[in-house]
Amino acid sequence: MPKMVPPLTQLQIRNAKPREKPYKLADGGGLYLEITPAGGKHWRMKYRQPSGKENKLHFGAFPAVSLANAREKRDSAKQLLATGVDPARAWAEQARQARLEAQNTFEHVARDWHRTMINKWQPQTAQDILRRFEADIFPAFGQLPIAEIQARDVLDAIRAVERRGALEIANRLTANCSRVFKYAVRCGLAERNPAEFLREVLAPREKGHFAAIGADGLPGFLRALYANEACMGVPTRVAMRLMLLLFVRTSELIETPWSEIDLEKGEWIIPWKRMKRGKRRINPDKTDHHVCLSRQALALLRDLYRHTGGGTYLFPNLRDPQRPMSNNTLLKAIERMGYKGDMTGHGFRALAMSTLKEILGYRHEVVDRQLAHAQKDKLASAYDRAKYLEERRVMMQRWADYIDEVAMEALKAA
Repeated sequence: MPKMVPPLTQLQIRNAKPREKPYKLADGGGLYLEITPAGGKHWRMKYRQPSGKENKLHFGAFPAVSLANAREKRDSAKQLLATGVDPARAWAEQARQARLEAQNTFEHVARDWHRTMINKWQPQTAQDILRRFEADIFPAFGQLPIAEIQARDVLDAIRAVERRGALEIANRLTANCSRVFKYAVRCGLAERNPAEFLREVLAPREKGHFAAIGADGLPGFLRALYANEACMGVPTRVAMRLMLLLFVRTSELIETPWSEIDLEKGEWIIPWKRMKRGKRRINPDKTDHHVCLSRQALALLRDLYRHTGGGTYLFPNLRDPQRPMSNNTLLKAIERMGYKGDMTGHGFRALAMSTLKEILGYRHEVVDRQLAHAQKDKLASAYDRAKYLEERRVMMQRWADYIDEVAMEALKAA
């Protein structure tokens, strides 16, 4: 029968004085207080591991760890031992997990995921993903341990993006959050993906609108364009720049024959039959469209003429020069720049429309006419052509100069 040890009292503990050598005051059940020569009072527990080997637990110093606290720790240890678990190992693992959870916040894991994926993305894509996390996600729940994040935490952050009207960004952020959680699950840092089904409850994106960057995204787009031009052929490079400068419809640009371009006069007039409204079977708009060429656009066309001027089209198909370039060529170029899902050929028109009106201050009627959004009434259409053509020429030159200014500042900041 084990020897009965009378439990310690608070008075005994407080009155215990240091000696030349460390000594112990037993409390029972393996628990004791060790008094050091320096006067320290430390709680210890002697026990046998499930393997039979003797070991010692350290519970902390008195009075930070009270007698009652020390007894609670002893009882917890004995419960683990009764189930065949070594308390030293169990508590060490708990401490390790706590450290991991504190370290593995969503932001930490997201940045780690970003580093593992960065070589699979275009530079601009990688930059945009991280920038959106830093703007909208990290401030909301980036500091939380990833294993503790709930679906509500993610949804609240995404709803804030939706309230700005940025529905496409909200959708992409949700998808990227889900990818981070999946990465955490695979790495053993989380057990579930709370963002897995959130896209089903997001506000529906508007239908019928092509993806397009805004004026605030123009510097980044220009940096990506210039960085990727070395990978483009001359026709593709010129086509991308002309789409930006002239914002005609993609088909109106890539299907252009050299016969429409007068390099001497610096004019480009698209016959009405090639225009969107002119292709209508009923009541086609028989208005030719004057594409007002800036100095920059004209210089690009003259450079292009040295490469493709001997053929029919400005942008011939590589496989069959008697056919024009495929629309997919420009889409692929945009994708390689890292703007898949963020920009389209039609997006250049939306970018120009918003920037010319909101930043450069041009009237809607002038911009609308340059976009060939002609009025149905023929008299009004003729009046628009006569009234706005000179204004449009000035506007298109200002637009080209503005792009140069933005590009210069963007490259300086790079």
